[in-house]
Amino acid sequence: MSIAQRILQFNRSLQPNWELPPHADLLYPFDGKETWNAMEQFYGKYYGDDRPRIAIFGINPGRFGAGVTGVPFTDPIRLEEVCGIPNAFHKKPELSSDFVYRFIDNWGGAEAFYEHFYITSLCPLGFTRDGKNYNFYDDKKLERAVEPHIIHNIQSQLDLGVTNKVALVMGVGKNWKYFEPLNEKHGFFEVLKPLPHPRWVMQYRRKRLEEFLEDYQQALDWAVGKL
Repeated sequence: MSIAQRILQFNRSLQPNWELPPHADLLYPFDGKETWNAMEQFYGKYYGDDRPRIAIFGINPGRFGAGVTGVPFTDPIRLEEVCGIPNAFHKKPELSSDFVYRFIDNWGGAEAFYEHFYITSLCPLGFTRDGKNYNFYDDKKLERAVEPHIIHNIQSQLDLGVTNKVALVMGVGKNWKYFEPLNEKHGFFEVLKPLPHPRWVMQYRRKRLEEFLEDYQQALDWAVGKL
């Protein structure tokens, strides 16, 4: 079974029946035909093999990226224009996707990048509150409610075919502070390396964009060197 088949099989296993605090709504894109079509094409194109990949963990899917396309940090624009997968989604850009595909381009493009890396999230499904993106760590009740799903998700990513030698973490603040002790407790990965979150860079530090892109380039090289 290829990595693509295992990814799709795992996504099919996710169900919108999570018990959440009343103020949090689950973001579940996997009941849409267009989303499944996008995922099948994307993963079939880039992961139709069984070579191990290096995982890059975000927080949880957002409304305009994976919450639409089913592909982490890939909005409908990047899906079509960079990955070559036509789609009928509303072409609304996502800041994080913009940054991610800049460092993917710096690496050598999507085909070269996805040959080595697999972008995912700590929590496989996302959340909204009052119609806006809501991260799993934004309140302790939500964090406690989804932690079993997060642990299962991380272990499942290892089963998909990512290496346990090293992983990159997008988010040097709360995402890192959550994941580091969790990894220490469960021993998922031998080494973790945190990086600034793409949205934080694009929203608050855009004048230093090239500096952060260089940080990512160095981290990607470092991770490949750990294998």
